[in-house]
Amino acid sequence: MVTILKSGLIINTATTSLTWNNYITGMKALAFILVLFFSYASYAQKDSSVKVNNKVVTLKEVVVRSNLNVPAFIDRVKEDTTFYKAFRNLKVLGYKALNDIRMQEKDGKVKATLNSRTQQVVKDSCRWMKVLEEIATGDMYDKNRNFNYYTANLYAGLFFARDTICGETNIVKGNEFSTRNKSGIEKHKEQLKMLFFNPGKKIPGIPFIGNKIAVFDEEVGKLYDYIIDMNTFNGQMCYIFKLTPRSDLTRGEKDKIVINEMTTWFNVENWDIVARNYDLSYNAGVYSFDVNMEAEMTKFEDLLVPKVLRYNGTWGVVLKKREKAVFTATLFDFTR
Repeated sequence: MVTILKSGLIINTATTSLTWNNYITGMKALAFILVLFFSYASYAQKDSSVKVNNKVVTLKEVVVRSNLNVPAFIDRVKEDTTFYKAFRNLKVLGYKALNDIRMQEKDGKVKATLNSRTQQVVKDSCRWMKVLEEIATGDMYDKNRNFNYYTANLYAGLFFARDTICGETNIVKGNEFSTRNKSGIEKHKEQLKMLFFNPGKKIPGIPFIGNKIAVFDEEVGKLYDYIIDMNTFNGQMCYIFKLTPRSDLTRGEKDKIVINEMTTWFNVENWDIVARNYDLSYNAGVYSFDVNMEAEMTKFEDLLVPKVLRYNGTWGVVLKKREKAVFTATLFDFTR
């Protein structure tokens, strides 16, 4: 249809109607898209926070919807012994391990290595280790086949049973880490185990640092942000607990930080620790360290056990040469 306006302008009303309808449809579509966008943006940013023992804990939106009992969750993280228990389980199980230890120069150049495949055998409440394959380079060992490196000694204390050891259990209660009646390297190894397997707990006997890693105590905890999230890890749905130093710390407060980051994944169904990553560093003058560790866990029958442990770090103690090392332990073929 053709329409003549008073101005003399001739228009095709059929075409104009179609154009106008298209315009209206397009505007409706645009409005719908904008609603979706802003709704999603609001939805995605809908984090929340709760106060637990005078500490503000940030909850990601998915956690808010899960109705997690946050105070109980924080207590569970604080008092957790299952991580340490997983390593004690290695005292009562047979398993095979791939061991990769690399000692490095300051510039990262490798100066000594150990690559081996070992098997721990358990029988009649005793355990011992068999070396199935081994290649060592550099000065990893001294002439008496003892490790030349502090880091390698620590690794051996965790995964190598050079002699037959009997009468051990995987019981945690009553077997907590302790430096009592220990001295020298044995005392230091025990302190390192405390730092690695009980992060967040006070460590006795380490000068200048003992209280600084007690991140669940009120005085130290106020320096950190606590964040709880949910996501999958290796196909398992997990609660994720992450702590990092607050971004607004003063220089003096930053000097008190030892744990730069710690993230733990908990299986939502059974609360098993699925993995834990942490980044630790400190310089006390007489000693210093900068260490990153990653631990992944698995289940053997009803027992939680470490599957992979990765370490990348440096240690320096006054009057001793600084050590820089990278190691990976891969454990498999568990047996009772």
